[in-house]
Amino acid sequence: MLKTFDLMLIGVMTATAAVTYTIKHRAELKLEEVHRLEAEIKLEKDTIDLLKADWALQSQPNRLERLVKAYNDELKLQPTESTALVHAKELPMLKSEVPVPDVTEAKASAKGATVASAKSAPDTAKGAQATAKAQPIPMAAPRGEAEDADQIETGSVEE
Repeated sequence: MLKTFDLMLIGVMTATAAVTYTIKHRAELKLEEVHRLEAEIKLEKDTIDLLKADWALQSQPNRLERLVKAYNDELKLQPTESTALVHAKELPMLKSEVPVPDVTEAKASAKGATVASAKSAPDTAKGAQATAKAQPIPMAAPRGEAEDADQIETGSVEE
């Protein structure tokens, strides 16, 4: 009886050792993966720093001024006027933001336009229908006097 109990304990110890070894091995693999990812992150950060330094070098005002003087005949660059700049609110709406006309209202106005056009000139009835069904043209929002000039609103440009 003692021998079967001993064999059972030896089996349990062997199974425990195998489980412990697999857990240790998996932990080492995960640690290697963490080190690899940290190295990749460091490389990306170094690359970003290098690109920022390069951008600072490329966009120095004296360098740009030399380039403008060297290529002025070819490029014919002119200074940007302050009236050429607009705020984001002044840009037209995206297609997704255009209000959808009411279907019943559009049908009623199209019928009225068609009847009126048909009485005056039968050839222009199709033109009146197309005009009545057209969507409104998006307009730029006016600039507010109370807005801060330093405040810029940004948004996504998804349609």
